[in-house]
Amino acid sequence: MLTFSAKVILVLLMLFMVFNLFRAMFAMLRNDATKPSMTHYLGKRVMFSAIAMVIIIILLATGLLPSNPRPY
Repeated sequence: MLTFSAKVILVLLMLFMVFNLFRAMFAMLRNDATKPSMTHYLGKRVMFSAIAMVIIIILLATGLLPSNPRPY
């Protein structure tokens, strides 16, 4: 159950990263000084990708997420 919920959290983080990528694109095209800039959304994307990497490393270290076997 824990691995399933961790995978769901990772998928949601990935979807949120893609969402922020598109928001940054629209912010870049809009170029409105009163709204948040493109770097605001790209910074959120980097932050959530770092969180996802930390979660993946923790799951691999604890053995909850099995890694691919070696090919040799």
